[in-house]
Amino acid sequence: MTSISRDQITAMEKHYRISLINSVVGYKSLNLLGTANKDGVTNLCLISSAFHLGANPPLLGMVIRPEREHNDTLKNIKATSQYTLNNVLPEWYKKAHQTSASYPSGESEFDSCGFKEKYAYGFTAPFVEQSTVRIGLQLRQIIDMEMNGTTIVIGEIIEIMADESVIGTDGTVDHVKAETMTVAGLDAYFLPQVVGRLAYAKPGIEPQELNLTN
Repeated sequence: MTSISRDQITAMEKHYRISLINSVVGYKSLNLLGTANKDGVTNLCLISSAFHLGANPPLLGMVIRPEREHNDTLKNIKATSQYTLNNVLPEWYKKAHQTSASYPSGESEFDSCGFKEKYAYGFTAPFVEQSTVRIGLQLRQIIDMEMNGTTIVIGEIIEIMADESVIGTDGTVDHVKAETMTVAGLDAYFLPQVVGRLAYAKPGIEPQELNLTN
């Protein structure tokens, strides 16, 4: 077994260190983040940092890398307070990956990478037509992380757009049926595989299998 110390990590070649630290935690959620500025110019980028914060109110967080001059994502969120998260399907993962390229400010990745914008009534940020699970969020809090210059963005879910067939009777979203992809590291993409579902854990009681169709 390999043991890697903090000093060894610091001394690593930059790109090796980035790949190691990004992949060491395993599979992560994968979403296309849609925004628009006040003039309606859209922006789309790929993120793997979305995380659940709570269900009442329904909150999701995500980490945005340090702002750059050509990066419109955080500027758009601050300007309009709305954004969307959209799952990535297998036939679209290469185009989704391309949205991470450094396009000039003001150039829409929807157009450059071949995605179609989809809108909901009363919501300014664009959803992705080619997604099967779409989440509309309203900005609730921004936390600047001084230690590395990143920003934590917290939003409240105000709309979910998904086919009824992918939402179970207990509310669980079936991401296998939705064909949602996941990512490990920066560039390795995967499809999830169901192993099983278990009942709510209680002390002294063995885990109980749940019907996967629930």
